Amino acid sequence: MTTATNLSELTGDYVIDAAHSRIGFVARHAMVTKVRGSFNEFDGKFSIDGDNPANSSAEVVIQAGSIDTRNEQRDGHLRTNDFLALETYPTITFRSTSVEQLDESTFRLTGDLTIKDVTNSVSIDFSYEGVAKDPFGNTRIGFEGSTTINRKDYGVTWNAALETGGVLVGEKVVLEFEISAIKS
Repeated sequence: MTTATNLSELTGDYVIDAAHSRIGFVARHAMVTKVRGSFNEFDGKFSIDGDNPANSSAEVVIQAGSIDTRNEQRDGHLRTNDFLALETYPTITFRSTSVEQLDESTFRLTGDLTIKDVTNSVSIDFSYEGVAKDPFGNTRIGFEGSTTINRKDYGVTWNAALETGGVLVGEKVVLEFEISAIKS
């Protein structure tokens, strides 16, 4: 992998390669540990204006039913009305509203995150990981980023009190993005 010395080299439209990307999350469980999971089905696209990053944009659609915490019972519960309410809200979306270059390799995407038909503005700092030609001749670009949200801000409020004090599920959820995209 190589990093571009000139951002204008990155200008173009890209499609997220879901097979080589990860959209995940981390949430506190029982006040003593963390549960990690991911969404296995999503698609997205973004457009980069290397000469003026503020003109760049991104959009991602996640199939909420593809949630995977490596525990079938927990995943089933997360799909119910207690959490994601898949029957009514099958997708989670993010659409950027602004892009800001913070330094040579860090960009802040601000946009509308919609979960359960509740939309809030979030900012995600992404680090540019590089660009490379893959064995099939595709130009591939990589970004990694994360942000923390409060699940209650999206109407995901279910919880259970613990006998020892505290609650079963933490309110804060870290969203993690490891993105590999192919230039169109």
